[in-house]
Amino acid sequence: MNSNNNISANNTKPTMAGAARVVILGAGESGVGAAKLAQKQGFDVFVSDFGSIIEAYKAELQSMNIPFEENQHTEALILNATEVVKSPGISPKVPIIMALVAKGIPVISEIEFAKRYTSAKTICITGSNGKSTTSTLTYHILKNAGLNVGLAGNIGHSFAAQVADQEFDWYVLEISSFMLDDMYKFKADIAVLLNITPDHLDRYDYNIANYAASKMRIVQNQTSADTFVYCADDEETKKVLETINIQAKTYPFSILKEVEQGAFLAQNNLHININLNNKLTMSISELALQGKHNIYNSMASGIVAKVLELRNETIRESMGNFKNIDHRLEFVAKINEVTYINDSKATNVNSVWYALESINTDVVLIMGGVDKGNDYTMLKDLVRAKVKAIICLGKDNKRIHEAFEDDVEVIVNTFSAEEAVQVAYHLAKKASTVLLSPACASFDLFKNYEDRGNQFKAAVKEL
Repeated sequence: MNSNNNISANNTKPTMAGAARVVILGAGESGVGAAKLAQKQGFDVFVSDFGSIIEAYKAELQSMNIPFEENQHTEALILNATEVVKSPGISPKVPIIMALVAKGIPVISEIEFAKRYTSAKTICITGSNGKSTTSTLTYHILKNAGLNVGLAGNIGHSFAAQVADQEFDWYVLEISSFMLDDMYKFKADIAVLLNITPDHLDRYDYNIANYAASKMRIVQNQTSADTFVYCADDEETKKVLETINIQAKTYPFSILKEVEQGAFLAQNNLHININLNNKLTMSISELALQGKHNIYNSMASGIVAKVLELRNETIRESMGNFKNIDHRLEFVAKINEVTYINDSKATNVNSVWYALESINTDVVLIMGGVDKGNDYTMLKDLVRAKVKAIICLGKDNKRIHEAFEDDVEVIVNTFSAEEAVQVAYHLAKKASTVLLSPACASFDLFKNYEDRGNQFKAAVKEL
């Protein structure tokens, strides 16, 4: 490192004469993956992170001899870029992004960048809730069917790194609105929109119409040869679809009504009609994922599988033996007849609604963190009906107190996962559930939602 200990010493590495300069902003999973792919493609690569870089990623950059800096953005090393690949977590309003835009330097996402260098087809899944579960389930079905498929995007290993190192025929990509905002020429072969509910509104001027418009970028550049799968029951999706001309073949899914081509629920049976001569029907009791929200997720994955003409037996088997991702309604333990559930990935109000809706016992609810402009109104009925106590886990819990002080008898503040679990242990009665479902981001007390979930699980196992 140089004297200020922020810029790597290998930034004098010789590059191809006249090579275009690609600057990567953010040195997390997507940033390091983009750097690897950019180097493989012969670009002059530089990585800049305004925060500190995790040691494992730093070591990876050093092993590839890619120059980088941390804890700063040096304009002289960034504003000379031909193109910039930006981490989705970086707001478009931060000074370095505004400076790049002012200079007319293109700023794109890792997904946009990586797609240029693969001929693989893409299944792109977005939505406020259920993205990770649906992406993982879809990947599980395709892999079981024998397809050569990768899983990337907002989940798993970097898309760009996989494009650099491996050759897949298909990718299942979990796509966030932040990624979509920096995607322009990218086209999904199959696009899936699960739902649109208020989330990240602090990034969208607290206007859900702006957020919905961002989500609909999932269909940009699609043609009549492509596929769009969406929830016909979701109000915000229905609203925004009225404003857009969809070119792709569309397949809706619904639990409220029958659809001619798509998926629907009737008499506790899930029906998928894509090819009318080869329908798939299975009882919802056969699904590995239970709860109303998971019926939607299973429908979306099932439609994708049928569009790809996978065998009904494979789809049915895969939907029946799938194991959900960590931190999403994850069973942790049963102690003294009290069940502990880790739903740390529930970082918005709608996710918490789904979690509470799926539980049929009294609940001690652990929630809180960095509030993203949440409106807790939609939770009130479920909280009154099921929640006996709320344990706040975060530095500022004022808005949770204000939202629920008339709905539950006990609201307690805690400042660590261990403290929250200890309080829950004393408040929970037999045959009830302690549910970590925060409705908020985790960055006030934890590195990320995984860290929060892991600390919760560790604390439960210490009881």
